[in-house]
Amino acid sequence: MVETSRAPDGTNRRNSLSARPAANLPGLRNVASVSADKDQEPALVTREGPTKDNAEIDQLYADAEDQRLSKTSLVDDVLNISNVLTDGVSAMVDDSFNKCFTSTRPEPWNWNIYLFPIWVVGVLVRYFILFPVRLTLLMIAFNTLILLFLVFDISLPRGRRKMAIQRKLVQWMCCAWVAAWHGVIRYHGPKPTPGPNRIWVSNHTSMIDYVVLCSYSPFAVIMQLHHGWIAFLQKRILSSLGCLWFNRTEVNDRAVVATRMREHVNNPDGIPLLIFPEGTCVNNEYTVMFKRGAFDIGATVCPVAIKYNKIFVDAFWNSRRESFGKHLFRLLTSWALVCDIYFLEPQALREGETPQEFAGRVQAMIAKYANLRIVPWDGYLKY
Repeated sequence: MVETSRAPDGTNRRNSLSARPAANLPGLRNVASVSADKDQEPALVTREGPTKDNAEIDQLYADAEDQRLSKTSLVDDVLNISNVLTDGVSAMVDDSFNKCFTSTRPEPWNWNIYLFPIWVVGVLVRYFILFPVRLTLLMIAFNTLILLFLVFDISLPRGRRKMAIQRKLVQWMCCAWVAAWHGVIRYHGPKPTPGPNRIWVSNHTSMIDYVVLCSYSPFAVIMQLHHGWIAFLQKRILSSLGCLWFNRTEVNDRAVVATRMREHVNNPDGIPLLIFPEGTCVNNEYTVMFKRGAFDIGATVCPVAIKYNKIFVDAFWNSRRESFGKHLFRLLTSWALVCDIYFLEPQALREGETPQEFAGRVQAMIAKYANLRIVPWDGYLKY
């Protein structure tokens, strides 16, 4: 703030508040008067009071650091990385586990002007020619076979003749589905033959595993009970073959199935029993831990390795992302289903071998022929 006054000689005089003596202002010392002349540099203003030198400041920092270290050890701070390790290991486990249940996306090949028209023609053929023809023939054949199955089931008395007819009708139903998918299935090894104290185990990619195997030789199967029209087929059609159904969430179901499994295996007239010891569908690139239920009943285990070729379609059924109907639609609109099935040499429990080790040995055999990677995860963690 600047004050202007007139001197007695008539000249103007400007007085600044900062030009007043600062000696009387509290807390300030060595303040020079500020001249009205702009060329004059103002003096440095310093605050009164005691000051600390560098040595005192360093000592204060040292005291504060000693106080902090007295509460927590430096070694404990360095080694206390459990949270970081837990997060890292959890991320690795989650990534490795999810890879077992993830579909592989096909590489795009219609990326230029030369290939795109061919891709469009292929889509039109698959969806508007092959799919209607396949679906029509499948409905005619499948419904006819179901009708015949129900007629024989009601009219014929229970016995070997009825069982033989039902097995043949189920096999024809499965052949109708494989034909609708334009299946190119190659079977390797001896054909399964019924016999006492035998059980067949296989890796599991989709429910069509059972269809593909039954089109070659009928099996009774232990499988998760589903809903809708699949439940009708399970309870009304496949149950006549001695198939066993269970619910993963019911502990009592597992105990009942285990008892009935032993009875079925010991029955000399029973249909060959098929089990998927993984307990869930895996993407045909990995194999998860085998449950030991089929390996601790004293039966001879016959391994079966199933390997799908993904050149035309990925046969993996990801039940968390698509319904089974959508899965079948994807198969019906593909060019073909290509698959190799290996019936391997029967295996028995060795002396001194535990059921879990027996299961691991059979799993290694299947993984070798199907070119699968073994991972130690429990498939039930998927649910």
